[in-house]
Amino acid sequence: MESIITAKGIEKSFGSLKVLKGIDLDVARSEVLSIMGASGAGKSTLLQILGTLSRPDAGTLSIDGIDVLRLDSRRLSLFRNMKVGFVFQAHHLLPEFTAEENVMIPALISGKSAKEARMQADSILGDLGLSERLSHKPSELSGGEQQRVAIARALINHPSVIFADEPSGNLDSVTKQELHSLFFRLRDSLGQTFVIVTHDPELAALCDRSLFMRDGQFMEQ
Repeated sequence: MESIITAKGIEKSFGSLKVLKGIDLDVARSEVLSIMGASGAGKSTLLQILGTLSRPDAGTLSIDGIDVLRLDSRRLSLFRNMKVGFVFQAHHLLPEFTAEENVMIPALISGKSAKEARMQADSILGDLGLSERLSHKPSELSGGEQQRVAIARALINHPSVIFADEPSGNLDSVTKQELHSLFFRLRDSLGQTFVIVTHDPELAALCDRSLFMRDGQFMEQ
């Protein structure tokens, strides 16, 4: 099966603390992969590197056929905007903007017109059941609705990979289950690849594959 992410020998230290100790990882296109492990195992650090938000001290990383570690900052920003989406436990929605406006932002950054960005945002929010909430600001939305807005924002540029860090950590059990089913529905309909850091064994059990990290390395499966 074709790999969309290939990472080899990824190392990362903060001062004298070595957080990642030579990570090798292949993620198949349209795979839903979960990464589990105790706090401090290196999961979020790895996700930041895979998502091109942080650079490793050593190793190689290819995403969708691009050697991302060779890109300069401008090209890397363009790549990230078009190829990568992020969903975090904290939704990181801009409080002064409506749901629609929050979702439009990555499309506007990519150079789309306001009209096109609005049409795409409305379409995605509609698909996620938020057609009635377009003009609502984050403070007027429930936690589950805010998370769906964050997912819509991650999806608007049709990225190759969605990286999610504890995406259901702040949600109640019913909303959490709805979010989990949404990930798989998006994968099935859009062919999206998901890499999800989670402490939730229910979510991990649903994924195509689940890896466990300990002390900066993957444990043998």
